[in-house]
Amino acid sequence: MSAEALPKFTKKDFMSDQTIRWCPGCGDYSILSQVQTVLAEIGKPPHEVAVISGIGCSSRFPYYVNTYGFHTIHGRAPAFATGLKIANPELDVWQITGDGDALSIGGNHLLHALRRNVNMQILLFNNRIYGLTKGQYSPTSEENKITKSTPMGSLDHPVEPCRFALGSDATFVARSADIFVAHLREMLRETHKHQGCSFLEIYQNCNIFNDKAFDTFTGIKNRAAAVVYCKHGEPLIYGSKKVGFKGLKLNGQFNIEMVELEDENQTDGLLIHDETNPILANMLVNLAPPFPVAMGVIYRVKRPTYDDALHSQMNRAQNQKTGGFIGLQQALSGKQTWEVK
Repeated sequence: MSAEALPKFTKKDFMSDQTIRWCPGCGDYSILSQVQTVLAEIGKPPHEVAVISGIGCSSRFPYYVNTYGFHTIHGRAPAFATGLKIANPELDVWQITGDGDALSIGGNHLLHALRRNVNMQILLFNNRIYGLTKGQYSPTSEENKITKSTPMGSLDHPVEPCRFALGSDATFVARSADIFVAHLREMLRETHKHQGCSFLEIYQNCNIFNDKAFDTFTGIKNRAAAVVYCKHGEPLIYGSKKVGFKGLKLNGQFNIEMVELEDENQTDGLLIHDETNPILANMLVNLAPPFPVAMGVIYRVKRPTYDDALHSQMNRAQNQKTGGFIGLQQALSGKQTWEVK
């Protein structure tokens, strides 16, 4: 179907009539707005889209989009989403999760959805705190984090979501932030475009229990000098005329260093982003201050999807020897059964 022939939808078509129950000022509002905008652009009618979530503030998402939706149980959304995609391959499946839901109780389920490469989109809202249960530290909270559950500071080493996704052999890993509206929309489009399991981490501000957790690189005064936008085939350069320009280059084989640049056109010797390079992807997700935070599509490769492979196998099985489906009794009394006396 040509782009001209696609049915036309607006953001309003994907807005439900439910009262949104997030705290005023929560970053989830921005993410919801951008998702609704992008869903309208995609062109699928609401009844061909499903939003699946687990437990947490982010997991209220299905109530607020006018599509099919399922608010499931803590950490198990990937299993529900996988089953739904297998049962109805035509559905456009989006899974919404948070850092606690996905990386604590749900870590095992997330890992398997990513490695299987189920054709769906996973959006992980990372606010580095448990918001729904009122401010305990989460798997992504920094070490020594003072919270209600860690009054003397967290002892846990944090999980890096994009590193987890790469380690799970994901085929698409990207990162954005709730406050980067245009960039977030672009990443949502790229996430949907990918054929396979797309993982998008979204830094999301919890203004009640972890306010300004990302201000060092999302704040208006800070972002130019603290964020490098990864674009395939382009040099890894960041900054502005006001704060100056910097670039990233290799120092040896596996070490990244920052270099001062005279202007944005001084790109000789800088690293060129290659989203198909897993070694570079791991380097980028591991960047920590004084290095910039990497945003954009960090890693993207093609691999057969689990759901396509499964349906292909089912078709082969149905047509093997019998020429079609076999009955239950025939299956039970076939060569693979025996009687114990």
